[in-house]
Amino acid sequence: MSTYVVGDLQGCLSPLLCLLDQIGFNKKTDKLWCTGDIVNRGPESLETLRFIHELGDSCITVLGNHDLHLLAIAYGHASLKRSDTLQEILDAPDADTLLQWLLHRPLLHHEHGFTMVHAGIAPQWTIKAAAGYAQEVESVLQSDKHNGFFKQMYGNLPDKWSSKLTGFDRLRVITNYFTRMRFCYADGKLDLSNKQAPEFAKPDTYPWFNVPRRAAANDNIIFGHWATLMAKTDTPHVFPLDTGCVWGESLTIMRLEDQQYFKCSCKP
Repeated sequence: MSTYVVGDLQGCLSPLLCLLDQIGFNKKTDKLWCTGDIVNRGPESLETLRFIHELGDSCITVLGNHDLHLLAIAYGHASLKRSDTLQEILDAPDADTLLQWLLHRPLLHHEHGFTMVHAGIAPQWTIKAAAGYAQEVESVLQSDKHNGFFKQMYGNLPDKWSSKLTGFDRLRVITNYFTRMRFCYADGKLDLSNKQAPEFAKPDTYPWFNVPRRAAANDNIIFGHWATLMAKTDTPHVFPLDTGCVWGESLTIMRLEDQQYFKCSCKP
């Protein structure tokens, strides 16, 4: 029995099936973790979402920004973008089932000494604190208040965590740390404008995992979201897994027990 963690799928089911076959994945005995962004931009968003849903208890996925974008559209608080590949989900006969399932996915999963999130964990947060903040957002998503959340979800402000934040400002910045973060200032302030590789960091900013005195620096953190990292950093205890499958690169899976990587170059 093994646990495998896969990077952002973004509607690329064919490479996932190829990779699962390559590693001999058995849903009766193995577990699959997904770093979020199951859907969007790729050609098989509906099929990918259905496949992950149908894995049932054999699969754990956290929410990514594209998954939240789908939910915001579905509940009438966002519009489809030209590059979105989400209409087929919205039109599907099982859309309600899939969307309700997605609403109940976590922002953070901790097990076997590893913590999985989509984008990262705020430099100011311990793992214990991050789990609590994740639950604040999850409880709203899983309640009748989710419409209000999606109406207020988009935006870059506030751009720095404070325990004094309340209401939707608090939920928005928590969500941005978990699902959109790449770069931060030394005090944990977000720079959401820069989506490039770490070597293109703006002055006085750092990749979030290199912020000095980061609270969770000794904890194992698995994440996706940042394709230009190509699953490589020089920072211990961080495991980036998005390798840009949707952009024509490979899909990557890591076996949790020994941190061995497996790649598939099969195209979507």
